[in-house]
Amino acid sequence: MAYSEKVMDHFTNPRNVGEIPDASGIGEVGNPKCGDIMRMYIKVEDDKIVDVKFKTFGCGAAIATSSMATELIKGKTLEEALKLTNKAVMEALDGLPPVKVHCSVLAEQAIKAAISDYYKRQGLDPKLFVSTACDCHEGHEHCSCESCKI
Repeated sequence: MAYSEKVMDHFTNPRNVGEIPDASGIGEVGNPKCGDIMRMYIKVEDDKIVDVKFKTFGCGAAIATSSMATELIKGKTLEEALKLTNKAVMEALDGLPPVKVHCSVLAEQAIKAAISDYYKRQGLDPKLFVSTACDCHEGHEHCSCESCKI
């Protein structure tokens, strides 16, 4: 299984690792089949993600996708961050082996979970803003999405 240079860079030098003590939203997702667990912390000001951190327990691809996902949403509006897909994370990393695609799905889900938590803390129904459906029906067997339960 060969990883791209970008995957290796984000694995060996992950960006935005840690916690945000006064986070505006926290999302945690996991995949029981492979054991990966991701926790994302976001700090929101004026509808913009001004800071994002993560803690991931998992393989190198899980750490790399978490790192890249945080880089891709930092400074974005919540609406822009919600448009981030697992495919965009994989493309930014110059691809992942098929058996590791689920890691990028987890990264997308962790971001959505953190934004959902933010809306809940604001007294808003996250279902009005965050879709839990995904477009990950690409044949990988590790998806933990609520919508597809593969």
